[in-house]
Amino acid sequence: MSIFGNIIKRTLRIGDAIKPTFLTPAQLQEKTLRRLLLEAQFTSFGRHYHFRDILKSSDLTEAFQKAVPIHDYNKMHDEWWQMQLKGHDFITWSSKILYYGLSSGTSGAPSKYIPESEEMLRSMRKAGYKMFFKMAKQQGISSDIFTKDFLMIGGTTALNNHGKYLSGDLSGINASLTPIWFRRYRPGKKIAKIKDWNARLEEIAKNAPKWDIVAAMGLPSWVQLVLEKVIEYHKLDNIHQIWPNFQIFVSGGIALEPYKASLNRLFEKPILYADTYLASEGFIAFQTHPDAKGMNLVLNNGIFYEFVPFNEDNFDDDGMPRPNAEVLTIAEVKENTDYALLLSTNAGAWRYLLGDTVRFINVKESEIIISGRTKHFISICGEHLSVDNMTRAIQHAQEQLKISIPEFTVLARKSGTHFSHMWYLGSEDNIDIATATKSIDEYLMEINDDYAAERSAMLQAPEARVIPPKAFYRYLEKEGKSMGQSKFPRVLKGGQTIAWEDYLKKNNI
Repeated sequence: MSIFGNIIKRTLRIGDAIKPTFLTPAQLQEKTLRRLLLEAQFTSFGRHYHFRDILKSSDLTEAFQKAVPIHDYNKMHDEWWQMQLKGHDFITWSSKILYYGLSSGTSGAPSKYIPESEEMLRSMRKAGYKMFFKMAKQQGISSDIFTKDFLMIGGTTALNNHGKYLSGDLSGINASLTPIWFRRYRPGKKIAKIKDWNARLEEIAKNAPKWDIVAAMGLPSWVQLVLEKVIEYHKLDNIHQIWPNFQIFVSGGIALEPYKASLNRLFEKPILYADTYLASEGFIAFQTHPDAKGMNLVLNNGIFYEFVPFNEDNFDDDGMPRPNAEVLTIAEVKENTDYALLLSTNAGAWRYLLGDTVRFINVKESEIIISGRTKHFISICGEHLSVDNMTRAIQHAQEQLKISIPEFTVLARKSGTHFSHMWYLGSEDNIDIATATKSIDEYLMEINDDYAAERSAMLQAPEARVIPPKAFYRYLEKEGKSMGQSKFPRVLKGGQTIAWEDYLKKNNI
């Protein structure tokens, strides 16, 4: 067993033994908010919204919510961040912003420039180390993992120089800031800088025998493509034939469950899966042990959270919050309710609508799942179908029919006075489409009362088509999104629908 690995594990045990005075989630969050307000009180944003007066209030959170409006990206950018991008300092945060993360978004969405302060990048690393240390202590995981190679699949690490700041994928920004013990990451800076995804993939496959990969990290769709390419390139049966010590897969960005069936086919040995919630805006949550059903919010690491119940009273048809939307704190949330997430961060985002919806499955442990997106849902006639509903239905069909559907997307159609949903299922399996569609439809009626009600009224039976999973990735490539970090939208609307179906037609898919 590695001496270096043992030193790290011993350090972790000592760190665990030194525990701070216990604070409730609400107390941790109020402490976080106070620290953010103190740090930003003399910024342009802090002076405009009178942070000094808020800090004097007997009810800090209430005063903050009354003084500062909810911001989406456009409002935050147009009113504040664009001044930083023009070279002005101390606009929304107290330190200079030297990096901007380019949010990968979804197909068809333009890149967003998200400020990455020194404090935020430090917070992300802190949460990441804590996650890996917890994983390293799981039964069956050797301390030698810290002396082997980590495969990180993300966007290109090549950054754009704008003079006063650099911009690029978050993985590229973080790549040069990892500690010495964690710098055995692959494919390494030279390969990771290759902007063309296919060229980068080829180089990864070619160099794979040189590495001793113990863990992989990234979006499951892109990591799967890499593993498949390595297996194909070297004519293997599974990935353990070239990387026998492969033990851990850390997922992030999208729901992992739909991919497990197809990923498991690539392995010979059991794999420890771990889910994370890492966005350009912050490291929000991670899975603390293999049997956990959700991820634990990181409550004391530079992010103050607020929760807006995701319903018609609080959001309009475009997924934007109404002027008098109800906003809750961590002390007020309930289980099994979808909430749109607001963030105030140590990078200068304030009451920022992230665009994701989360659901608490254990309030006591602050354990959540990502249930969808504020703009990615279908309710063409009142069926209120969320991404979480869709993902669970796909997972149910996979388990019931013993098939793998790693990719899917859904769109709504109007037919006369009625409506229907069209599902595009990405799979290499020989699927009986009628059986699969029936399975999805019946399960949705079981878990969603609104869907069941509309299926007996205005909503016709769904339709579905099976297409190769690579069709989704090639479409992203056509859209300039094949960077190893882009997500295909689970719901298509408007122009996205037209572009997608035109692509399928032109390519005879």
